[in-house]
Amino acid sequence: MTDAGAREVTVDLLRAVGDYSSTYLRDPRSERTGSVVDRAELRRGLAAPLSRNGVDAQTVLSELIEHGEPGLLHSGAPTFLGFVMGGAYPVAVATEWLTSVWDQCGALYATSPTAAVVEEAVSRWLVTLFGLPPHTSVGITTGCATANLTGLAAARHHVLAAHGWDVERDGLIGAPPPRILVSQGCHVTVHRALRLLGLAGQVTPVETDDQGRMRVRALEAELTRTSGPLIVCGQVGNVDSGAVDPLEAVCDLAHEYDGWVHFDAAFGMWAAASDTVRHHVSGLEKADSWATDAHKWLNVPYDCGVVLCAHPTSHRAALRTSAEYLTPAVDGGLDPVDYTPDMSRRARSLVLWATLRHLGADGVADLIDRCCTLARRLAAGLAHTDGVTVVNDVVLNQVLVAFTPDDQTTDAEHLTRIVTALQRGPVAWASPTTWRGRPCLRLSVCNWQTTAHDIDQCLAAIVSAHRDAGARLHTPIEEFA
Repeated sequence: MTDAGAREVTVDLLRAVGDYSSTYLRDPRSERTGSVVDRAELRRGLAAPLSRNGVDAQTVLSELIEHGEPGLLHSGAPTFLGFVMGGAYPVAVATEWLTSVWDQCGALYATSPTAAVVEEAVSRWLVTLFGLPPHTSVGITTGCATANLTGLAAARHHVLAAHGWDVERDGLIGAPPPRILVSQGCHVTVHRALRLLGLAGQVTPVETDDQGRMRVRALEAELTRTSGPLIVCGQVGNVDSGAVDPLEAVCDLAHEYDGWVHFDAAFGMWAAASDTVRHHVSGLEKADSWATDAHKWLNVPYDCGVVLCAHPTSHRAALRTSAEYLTPAVDGGLDPVDYTPDMSRRARSLVLWATLRHLGADGVADLIDRCCTLARRLAAGLAHTDGVTVVNDVVLNQVLVAFTPDDQTTDAEHLTRIVTALQRGPVAWASPTTWRGRPCLRLSVCNWQTTAHDIDQCLAAIVSAHRDAGARLHTPIEEFA
């Protein structure tokens, strides 16, 4: 096939996908949150043995759409409340397509001058938006898991270097062992990052209160037993309750012991962009590194995370790589590859640039404020329902709910019935968790499209599922219709 012929095939395929996308986005089925098929049915359509001969591209797309669409989880629907998954702004979706068409490797300035400069711009915008020190370095990652790994790699380098040890050159064997104090209940990706960095055996959890916030006195007690290299990991938005550690106190105490403070802030980081809820993250700027996601509350498509570091030299020292065949930026500018573990990296900065440019600082603040307001609306409705307890203080966008079943059903069985009903239903897809030993429902409001009407629909669906699961209710469901 000639180059011209290949380009024409690509154009035809994109036209077909564009036509399908337009239909899909207008189809009411795309607003239905749950999947309607099971794994066995998906396997029958998608998991046949690989044929020896290829299949023409149009047929491949048709098969993927036919067999794949029924298994989609419509996390972009405005009534989707599961995990902490945002939707995607139209400009972000369009930019994702453009990013694929351009197919840029965002590792070096040499591999994509545009992507490198856009990443510089986005980095400055984010540092300003979050109110961080102006010298803060930034890396665009696949998500908060990689951002946590990166921030903690910088932390490991920094605290060991302060004790005369070059971990990148000499490894960990023989190094002075760092002490790692982690907020109890901190996200699993923090623990995985520490494990991958060879630090798992050094971790000590710090007691938290009933909301999941680190107790300052517990941290003080642990610090008095600490000597040598120190890393303290806090959380900005507990994954269940949305609670935020006492950030300023954590930073001040850790820094008294020359420790490095890393905050896992997968969604809570964005509260800093809002005048209304910024007080919940007061002291954020005092940390040494931060990890967050853009595909959660900023509503860009998966996948896109961000690591930020107040010590650019340590950040670069922990990640930098070089080889004869890699062309460094000749003008003294930054190469993105030096600030994340990825080398073959998609130009994720483009979708960040487009979304932030589209919203502006005020648009981001409005998004955060609306979601927090709607979360409080959802919590208020549930709190007035018989047999339902909102167990968290709704400080951001997370609502954590426990249910009282009838005498014939356990809490776990009752919750399972509720979750099953919601995940099979058209609205209010939600997922379970266990909070302080009690089965609970996690509800997250972080979609740019969600309205008060959507929240009221979700409220009605949750109350109905609770009623149908066997609870004795006295609140008429029509009240929430």
